[in-house]
This record gives sequence, C-alpha cells and structure tokens, in this order.
Amino acid sequence: MIRYDILPTRCGELLVAINESGLVHVDFVAGLRALPDMSGWQQDHGALAPFLAEFDAYFAGRLQRFSLPLAARGTAFQQAVWQALCDIPYGETRSYSDIARAIGKPDAVRAVGAANGRNPLSIIVPCHRVIGQNGSLTGYAGGLEIKKALLALERGN
Repeated sequence: MIRYDILPTRCGELLVAINESGLVHVDFVAGLRALPDMSGWQQDHGALAPFLAEFDAYFAGRLQRFSLPLAARGTAFQQAVWQALCDIPYGETRSYSDIARAIGKPDAVRAVGAANGRNPLSIIVPCHRVIGQNGSLTGYAGGLEIKKALLALERGN
C-alpha cells in the first residue's frame, strides 16, 4: 500500500508518498501535469512524519543530504543518472553533459535529460541541480521558479 501526505513548503505544496520499502514519489503539486494514479493510496500523516521532518529541515536550511530510504523504480540507466544526481554536492550545479560523463556515457546527453525528467523523487534526487551547458536554468517539473528557489535556498540566499 502506498501512503502519502502533502507538505506545505516555502516553495509550494509537496506530495510525498511511501511504500513499505521507502519513498516512491516526491513532487511539487503545482508542477504536476496530472496527479499520479492515487487509487489505493491512503493519506497517512503519522506514517509520513519522519519523512516530512527531513523535508522541513531541508526547507529550513538545516539539512543538506537526506537519509530517507528510497524505493523508486527505474531502468538501470535511469538509476545510474539518479545516483549521479545524488552525488552533486548541496549548493552546486552540474550540466547534463557533466552527468553523462559521470556515468561513463558522454554521448548520452539527451538520454540523461530524459532520465532526469523521469525522476520520481524531486529534491531527494536533486534534479534541480542540473543546468544547461551554458549555465542557463533548464526545465524542471516543479517549474523554473521553484528550481530557482531551491538553488537559492541551497546557496544560502
């Protein structure tokens, strides 16, 4: 069974969902094109309390790396990209090309972008830290304003 709750944050409402193994979905509600299929999901603030506490600490600037169990599913390539995203230090950014090189696939820049876009664990797997080669902010499922706010939070601004 998937349990979820919605956490109000300074960047907007955050949908957080877990199963018995860990986090399966984290996304800003405002950025969702459509809600995930939540049939069978149960809202459960108590079960999500330890998860929500870490998000509160992150948004307060007191947490730089999450320690929550993850249970996201993806292909081997997606998992490699998501791990490379987790390796980007707090407050820093990398380009899609940097990520492609980090996973040993320097010609797979577009595929890295696609895997980045399929990240089911926004913030935890910090896809907001990926920018264009020229330093420009590129797409973010939560919207570019939220991406800017997350990067500013991490830079202490």
